[in-house]
Amino acid sequence: MKSLKGQHALITGAGKGLGKAMALALAEEGVHIALLARTTKDIEAVAEEVKALGVEAITVTADVSSIDEVNAAAKTVLSQFKSIDILINNAGIAKFGSFMELEVSEWEQIINVNVMGMYYVTRAFLPQMIDNKFGDIINVSSTAGLNGNAMTSAYSTSKFAVLGLSESLMKEVRKHNIRVTAITPSTIATDMAVDLKLTDGNPETVMQAEDFAELVVSQLKLNRRVFIKESSIWSTNP
Repeated sequence: MKSLKGQHALITGAGKGLGKAMALALAEEGVHIALLARTTKDIEAVAEEVKALGVEAITVTADVSSIDEVNAAAKTVLSQFKSIDILINNAGIAKFGSFMELEVSEWEQIINVNVMGMYYVTRAFLPQMIDNKFGDIINVSSTAGLNGNAMTSAYSTSKFAVLGLSESLMKEVRKHNIRVTAITPSTIATDMAVDLKLTDGNPETVMQAEDFAELVVSQLKLNRRVFIKESSIWSTNP
């Protein structure tokens, strides 16, 4: 497996949960990390942990659903890191309710963050990956993007869209030595999942953020001649 040491990664939604776990796992591999989230306090705390592992860390505050904020954040990141080798689109929100129960504004917010946010961030960093003929893009979807269920119409719609975006982009940019991977995890014991009462977070039975981060690192370390187009990770015990 290939070393990731010296590469530069940008992670959205990096202040807690999956984003934090991936930042620390990649930092342990020698990857320099750019942390993007809406809450400055959270990413600054993660940055200190990343730096303690002997790599660089920078923080940028932005709402991924705002193209202007994303473009400004990208300009800041690229002025310091020059290029991003690993882009992880992790920022996302969830809300559940019946088709008619959720307000139009709630639907729009879910689509704007989970789909348009991923598009804005990727659009901001893809040109330099193409110029460099090198890069990895990891898009976080969900098992809710594989199968719809009652009460998940808005969230499932957004996560189905992530898979379509990922596969289309993959076929477009692999000729530039850019690998695009979508990951569809089942429920993970993040603060969001616990707050939504999707899980009790029991580490004996429920997938932890660190488990997901291990999968991401292992896929990134594959020889450049191959990549995982789409993968799912589940808890052993439901």
